Amino acid sequence: MTRPVPSDDLASAYRRCRQLAAEHGRTYFLATRLLPAERRPGVHALYGFARTVDDIVDVDCSGRTPLERAAMLDVVEAQLNDALAGRPVDDSCAGPVLPALTDTIGRYAIPVEYFCAFLDSMRMDIPGTPTFRATYPDMAALKRYMYGSAEVIGLQMLPILGTTVPVDEAEPHAAALGEAFQLTNFLRDFGEDLDRGRVYLPADELEAFGVDIELVQHCRRTGTIDRRLRRALAHFVAVARSVYRRAEPGLDMLEPRARPGMRAAYILYAEILDEIEKSGFRVFDRRAAVPRHRRLTVALPLLACSIVGSWSLLGAR
Repeated sequence: MTRPVPSDDLASAYRRCRQLAAEHGRTYFLATRLLPAERRPGVHALYGFARTVDDIVDVDCSGRTPLERAAMLDVVEAQLNDALAGRPVDDSCAGPVLPALTDTIGRYAIPVEYFCAFLDSMRMDIPGTPTFRATYPDMAALKRYMYGSAEVIGLQMLPILGTTVPVDEAEPHAAALGEAFQLTNFLRDFGEDLDRGRVYLPADELEAFGVDIELVQHCRRTGTIDRRLRRALAHFVAVARSVYRRAEPGLDMLEPRARPGMRAAYILYAEILDEIEKSGFRVFDRRAAVPRHRRLTVALPLLACSIVGSWSLLGAR
């Protein structure tokens, strides 16, 4: 059983998670603003934990070696287990966000296995770990990574958002939405990931377009996009859109008050693919982003729908 956390510590942890979401996840944070107020802290807690782990894996401001970062993930997993068991946790690694996360896990009965799967996939990003992968031979191998890195994020969200159908009916769509977001990230961050020594897009499908690692590295050095790479990226944009289509029916399975926020996230994240196309697939010299005016154009009508829906619920009580 989870040890009660002092209210000041819990409030501080939730504030930290909200801050992380506001600073690093613009589309994500905007979408959470459309959720019912009581649901937002839980969503922020999920983001705060995921971002904290992601920073351990990808940000090396202190000169830590890959093996030291892998050891930090082991500490994070131990800290999570300690926090869930009611044992004290220090402020190292994930400590500052764990009170919010464990409170959210308990409040919404989120399976802990999802977080273990997430950490397992993050270890696949760290050189020197037994499961490290710099590249993926095919989509089947990449899907094994994406289950922990993306699909479980959608599954974690479901209990917080609530559903109007049995949860197991909505789960495949939630998992698909996490996968769609992840594929979008792979395309948007192609150059940044390459600089970290990783290529996520499956090698066999790249090779079908005549693309190998040498060509990719040449394009990165020169800031150009070879026509073969452009065609390959166009293919993966189409793949990502097909996953968005699989995810879309799940939006109407959510509780009505949660739908505007998730629909905004769905629309705006999918439009990152449009921005990549508009740039001519220039993923090396820019980071595709949906313009602020477009984010507001999408969000404001959905916010109005959310407010009207809330008033309707209040009037029915």
